[in-house]
Amino acid sequence: MTAQLSSMEAARLAVKALVWGGVRDVVVAPGSRSAPLAYALAEAETRDELRLHVRIDERGAAFTALGLSLGSLRPVPVVTTSGTAVGELLPAVMEANHAGVELLVISADRPEEMRGTGANQTTVQPGLFGIHVRSAVDIPAGDDPTDAIRTSLLNAKGIPLPPALDDLRAMAATPSPGQSTASPDLGPHHGTVGPVHINLPFRDPLFPGPEPVLAAKESGRQEGIVPTAMDGREPDWAIDWPVSLAEPAVHATDEHRTVVVAGHGAGAVAEAFARAHRLPLLAEPSSNARFGPNAIGPYRMLLSRFGTLAERVVVFGRPTLSRPVAALLAREDVQTALYQPEPVAWFEPGRRRERVISEPEDLSLFAGSGPDGWLQLWRQAGGAADVALIQVLDAEPGLTGLRVGRSVWLNTRGRLVLGSSNPIRDVDLAGTPIDTPDAFVHANRGLAGIDGTVATSSGIALGAGTATRALMGDLTFLHDAGSLLLGPGEPEPDLQIVVVNDSGGGIFSTLEHGKVGEQASYASAVERLFGTPHRADLASLAAGYGVQHRQVKDTDELDAVLSEPVTGRSMVEVRTDRSRLRSLHAEVAAAIATATSGLLD
Repeated sequence: MTAQLSSMEAARLAVKALVWGGVRDVVVAPGSRSAPLAYALAEAETRDELRLHVRIDERGAAFTALGLSLGSLRPVPVVTTSGTAVGELLPAVMEANHAGVELLVISADRPEEMRGTGANQTTVQPGLFGIHVRSAVDIPAGDDPTDAIRTSLLNAKGIPLPPALDDLRAMAATPSPGQSTASPDLGPHHGTVGPVHINLPFRDPLFPGPEPVLAAKESGRQEGIVPTAMDGREPDWAIDWPVSLAEPAVHATDEHRTVVVAGHGAGAVAEAFARAHRLPLLAEPSSNARFGPNAIGPYRMLLSRFGTLAERVVVFGRPTLSRPVAALLAREDVQTALYQPEPVAWFEPGRRRERVISEPEDLSLFAGSGPDGWLQLWRQAGGAADVALIQVLDAEPGLTGLRVGRSVWLNTRGRLVLGSSNPIRDVDLAGTPIDTPDAFVHANRGLAGIDGTVATSSGIALGAGTATRALMGDLTFLHDAGSLLLGPGEPEPDLQIVVVNDSGGGIFSTLEHGKVGEQASYASAVERLFGTPHRADLASLAAGYGVQHRQVKDTDELDAVLSEPVTGRSMVEVRTDRSRLRSLHAEVAAAIATATSGLLD
């Protein structure tokens, strides 16, 4: 019988396996049962093998890890103790599932003999995340976790054991003495990039022996390891896309009135395809394809009129922002195709209406090339719509979310994080497409929740190692304000948070609820239940967390602030009035309709 490993021995092997798998950042929430991992990770940090980030709130810790993975394109673990701490990770795991992010949940646990006995802080942790993880493994206390962790890392990347790793394959088939025989249970989306769950039970003692392993480490801002995006999976702009997607449409023998829709995560390939095939490009901000001569600005305001002419739609990425795009894709008289060269987790095969195409040549044949005048019509409409939009915004007496979104879009370099609800839609409507991309745009569009946006933004800035600006609403900020808390000596991101503060949830006034709220009998209920007004003092809140705060009152002041370099952590507060939001959007729609009315005559 093989001798059981001590908790510290198992934890050190676990950390070694993580470093083997490309982990360079780890987020740790404090706890007793996870202490062996915390000590082992601290030892690895002194060897400059990885960088630690400590967060006291597990939910924020998980979203920080998610952001770190998005910024670095590497797998990032979040480590917690047992009990409710593990449940706090679920929102980030759900987002990582639908967004395809390499989030590693490592939960410490009581050993098997303590489960079901009423032991303190003990519950059933294996299987807790269900369908939202690519795999889940429960490694018995005292076993060597190396193989199980290595396999889990590969599952997070959406790949099977590579043939090149013959030694690993052999170990998986015939475990060495002491090696755990536990194998991960595979989730329904196994084979796609996404989160995994590793449950590690530990027995007492939970602390290292007297031998000196940890070297003294000076406090202060941690420099150490600052991974670049190229250390992990390649970012979109570095991917070697199939050449035929960007070449002139040699395979497109027919002409069709096709539009290209670039949803979240589409990438620059969507822009190249639209340009090569002479097609209008309707690109969401987080598609990272909203640039170039074919990109149309306020496209969602044009679809009700110009979209009626479309015969076909080619979709890249995942559209999530507008009802007009959803209506276009649902039209029975329009043929639609989704370019998906590899499996993803955000939809199940056979559940979407679009024809799924994986080969560039087939996509080119489907799309065809734009007939004479097709692209020019959309360009003229987009230009006229953009001018009309600006004229309406210029006539407004104060700052609006649309104006803020436009300014942030045009003045940001490096990384840009767009919060859910109105901010990303404001940029989608008012953000004029640019010639070449200046910022890489992130957004939590997996499930499009407002939770964890501050933590995600912080993680992205830390993971990318570059200045990052985040745009979000006041409720989004308040929901995750606790993620501003950093302990002394923790790595500090260069992050500027622009908060559009309209004292509540403005997006609901632009939906059907805004119409209901115009009825006297429902007005107060709509304001209370959907408007959710508050009296929070954001300046005092920022000061409490040691974050610089500035409030801007006009466009010139906003543009001046946004033109300054982003260093350290700061907040820019922009107060707006949501009482006019519904009428403002109606004015924009009317102005665009008037400006483009003669183009179809």
